[in-house]
Amino acid sequence: VQLQASGGGSVQAGGSLRLSCVASESGFGIEVMGWYRERPGKHRELVANIFNGGSPNYQRSVQDRFTVSRDNAKNAVYLQMNSLKPEDTAVYYCMVGGGGVRPMKVYWGQGTQVTVSS
Repeated sequence: VQLQASGGGSVQAGGSLRLSCVASESGFGIEVMGWYRERPGKHRELVANIFNGGSPNYQRSVQDRFTVSRDNAKNAVYLQMNSLKPEDTAVYYCMVGGGGVRPMKVYWGQGTQVTVSS
């Protein structure tokens, strides 16, 4: 499974960006799609995800500013980021998980840079 992410870039604080990610296939049984990020000097952390049939889950610091959504027909996941802050600067990775096994099979996109200037 290959994931192609797009939509990163540079923006001033308070601005918006929309990230998109498309998976090459869903045949392995997608259970969850979402976004993680790696901020400078930090470990990779969950930003937001959606399980099949579930409600979105958000890291507390992005709740009310970011919106994650899925288009299952397109095997796509999106992240609308509003009211961006300098601390949102990171490399953002999309992910899909599933396969009907535990631990879940997880696939990652290539990462897209988001830079927020003050």
